[in-house]
Amino acid sequence: MVHSGATLRFQSSFLSVESMHSPKSRPPLAVFSVMAWVLFSSTGCREAPPQFQPNRVRAMSLEKSRSLPTEAALADVSAVVDQLFGTPAQPRWPADRMSNDAQGGLVSLDRLGQAAGGVTSDQADSHTGLYQEHCVICHGIAGSGAGPASRFQVPYPRDFRAGVFKWKSTPRNDKPTRDDLSRLLVHGVPGAPMPSFAIVPPSQREALIDYVIYLSVRGEVERELLARAVDELDYDETPPDEELRLTLVGRAEVAAAEEEEAIREGEQVINEVIEQTVQAWVDAEPSLVPPKPESAAADLAESIQRGREIFHGKVANCVGCHGPEGRGGLPTLDYDDWTKDFTTRIGITPADSAATKPFRKAGALPPRTIDPRVLAGGVLRGGHDPETIYRRIQHGIAGTPMPGVEVGDEIDPQMGLTPASAWDLVAYVRSLLHQ
Repeated sequence: MVHSGATLRFQSSFLSVESMHSPKSRPPLAVFSVMAWVLFSSTGCREAPPQFQPNRVRAMSLEKSRSLPTEAALADVSAVVDQLFGTPAQPRWPADRMSNDAQGGLVSLDRLGQAAGGVTSDQADSHTGLYQEHCVICHGIAGSGAGPASRFQVPYPRDFRAGVFKWKSTPRNDKPTRDDLSRLLVHGVPGAPMPSFAIVPPSQREALIDYVIYLSVRGEVERELLARAVDELDYDETPPDEELRLTLVGRAEVAAAEEEEAIREGEQVINEVIEQTVQAWVDAEPSLVPPKPESAAADLAESIQRGREIFHGKVANCVGCHGPEGRGGLPTLDYDDWTKDFTTRIGITPADSAATKPFRKAGALPPRTIDPRVLAGGVLRGGHDPETIYRRIQHGIAGTPMPGVEVGDEIDPQMGLTPASAWDLVAYVRSLLHQ
């Protein structure tokens, strides 16, 4: 028996997205085509199961920035990644290439199996295909963020493959924790199309968390192997010699080569990339937030006033993006990192439609400027509790132009904030939300 939850969830979340756009801006044919895709995909009647597609946008970006052809590298990397991580229906986790139990146990094959494949359920209501049921319509099969509904969403869904996540408790360049991903599934992202999945049973949410981590690790390994292929391993129009080539051999051969200290350089690069990528997830820890000062009502008013001065001052300079009193209205000229990856970082102007067209044909979403939040009377997508805002001030938002402000006990007041000053800024930002 096939479960139809994908269609129901899509209808509720997609209609909420549509409501953010004027009727004139809605593309009815595109909407109907997406809804038809959902209805078709939920019937289980596909002739062939979906497959992971190579990250051609990444390969094209490297080709332009390095002035080197990448087709040979893309072919070898795609083959390696498929061998390591399997298919959407039958995922693998290369624990045998990881150096410790924490890495190997980062995800569970049982939970991956529950999240993978097409949407089904049996008479005991045992579900499989959770990712396709709940997530693929927005995030896509490979977690690219370019699912069928993605073009109609503001902001675009997250591309998991770069390993960059906005809403988390960890420092800017670190991975999120499992708890961070769990909170996102439970609460959704306020003010964005990402809905809450609180009604999904906890065990199924855990399976989805494993699958998101799996897609992110898979995608980041693919991205890094492509870069190292052209930067270090002499890939050009053709692959390099066997010593440098990115190919896999059996684990018995690898073990024998390691004993003889004769492992091929290409294989060694594969193992290093897996190790570094997975260990970053294992090491993720929330940043410490100092205790919030206890304040009486009168003290709070003074704290808000001090925070207002910091907001409009030169060190934090929040006003430069969020506008006076957090009311926005300033021109937006910047882009997020996912867009910059195939535009400004390789010398392409995002507004140049002709220059970005090949990347869009390869799977990139059309560039959009990124709008700073309107804080006055607004909604904070990452959460509005004091500790979350403190971390946002300190670390900024990964993948976006929003920077962090250095916070320290003995910091030069011209260079950063003390913890007490950061808490004053938190008080002011929270006061804006209630205006």
